Amino acid sequence: MEIVRPTTLDDALAARDALPGADLLAGGTDLMVEVNFHHREPEHVIALRRVSEIAGWEGRRIGAGVTWTRMEKGPLRALAQLSRTVGSPQIRNAGTIGGNIGTASPAGDGLPYLAALDAEIEVASAGRGVRRLRWDEFLVGVKQTALRPDEIIIAAILPEVMPVAEEFAKVGVRNAMVISTVSACVMRMPDSTWRIALGSVAPTVIRARRAEELLGTTAAPRGSLLAEVADAVAAEVRPITDHRATEAYRRHASGVLVRRLVGRCAA
Repeated sequence: MEIVRPTTLDDALAARDALPGADLLAGGTDLMVEVNFHHREPEHVIALRRVSEIAGWEGRRIGAGVTWTRMEKGPLRALAQLSRTVGSPQIRNAGTIGGNIGTASPAGDGLPYLAALDAEIEVASAGRGVRRLRWDEFLVGVKQTALRPDEIIIAAILPEVMPVAEEFAKVGVRNAMVISTVSACVMRMPDSTWRIALGSVAPTVIRARRAEELLGTTAAPRGSLLAEVADAVAAEVRPITDHRATEAYRRHASGVLVRRLVGRCAA
């Protein structure tokens, strides 16, 4: 295994251009698990930890190298909530939002937050420069992205208009250090519209569009509307049965989570 350790973004992009398809390593909390279990044997690895240009967090721009530990202490409530659920303190010190985006797991804890915001993913290559893709353009399937072989994820770009209330929660087979069985992020926007995104219930993170329509601009939904929203979410998700949960449980849990989070976000 050849490991390249660039210290600038230009050097990282040059290495990526010279070694298209090389594995990118930031925190290593996903890649090294696969290596240790012999599920992947990379020939070339580009280590990005020393690249300062992707480690910054300025306003709406969260660099791909920003760790969960930094995000759990940050000002964005739902992002901090979800960051605290990622692994152990050691994992949160190493793992990055860029790795979460690049792995593109349906259970990636950071992805519902980005989906709820309609965030963009910024990528770059040495030859073509920078481009941005909306989350649903970038995440194209189970652990599949639109990242080209010569590109590196640079940052997540949040929108100018941010929610007035936001909440995240997930359920798993135990209370901590667990891959989500279902995760959800709910946001109430300044115009009183709602955003609902869920993970672990489809091949990629999804938005519950029908449930969002039902909520409309109701700032404080109650009673039968909340029940209707929960039913709509349960109908919209596309879960599977696996070793963590059944399809039926995931549908039920999706509705319950969203109903609770909408209640917490209500005016």
